[in-house]
Amino acid sequence: MSILEVKNLVKNFDNLQVLKDISLKVDNKEIISIIGSSGSGKSTLLRCLNRLETVDSGEIIVDGDIMVSDINGKSVYANEAVLKKIRMITGLVFQNFNLFPHYNVLRNITEAPVFVAGIPKEEAEKTAFELLDKLGLKDKAEALPYQLSGGQSQRVSIARALALKPKILFFDEPTSALDPELTGEVLKVIRSLTSLDMTMIIVTHEMGFARDISNRMIFMDQGVIVEDTTPAELFNSSNERTKAFLGKFHEAM
Repeated sequence: MSILEVKNLVKNFDNLQVLKDISLKVDNKEIISIIGSSGSGKSTLLRCLNRLETVDSGEIIVDGDIMVSDINGKSVYANEAVLKKIRMITGLVFQNFNLFPHYNVLRNITEAPVFVAGIPKEEAEKTAFELLDKLGLKDKAEALPYQLSGGQSQRVSIARALALKPKILFFDEPTSALDPELTGEVLKVIRSLTSLDMTMIIVTHEMGFARDISNRMIFMDQGVIVEDTTPAELFNSSNERTKAFLGKFHEAM
């Protein structure tokens, strides 16, 4: 059963069409990686799915609720009650962490559960400490973001996204802001999340990681989905655009 469905999505920035008639379905508990060159539209797609960008036309359905519908070629968003319901079952890990600099780690994680979801503070803190323990940050609860390494900051942002126990977790290039030696620790944490049986959609430039963790991989180029298939089929694709992109990856290796 699909937990996320996108139909004929279009997104423009002024006169530039960044997403061109994007359609896809994501089944519950699938892990999907979205790859492509810079400017291909992959991060914009993720931002549209999280309502950080508004779409120009098309439909988005999340866990059976219509987030945005298409009426006569124009997008119409659901009312605030529906949007809040959707927001409560989705989480997003940003590439640049986006932690509140004036809050310590514990409050960064508990802020949304307490003030958005209405979860009692003690319960939210209990969940936060459990997540910090799982992510190897048990001793960082009182630390401020500036006192953390990049890898630690990203692990805190993952804990924050997990605190609301989302059904879908989105990652927007979670290692792109990290030094190479810190990338491995964050990828290891993301791999560990597969045991949670949660739907994950990951925009990434880590090709080996994407190949190993994903049920499906989506290759985007110039605002369209070129291929949507299994990792094995993608890495053996005969499509010239796919081969050219993966060829650059192999050269970098």
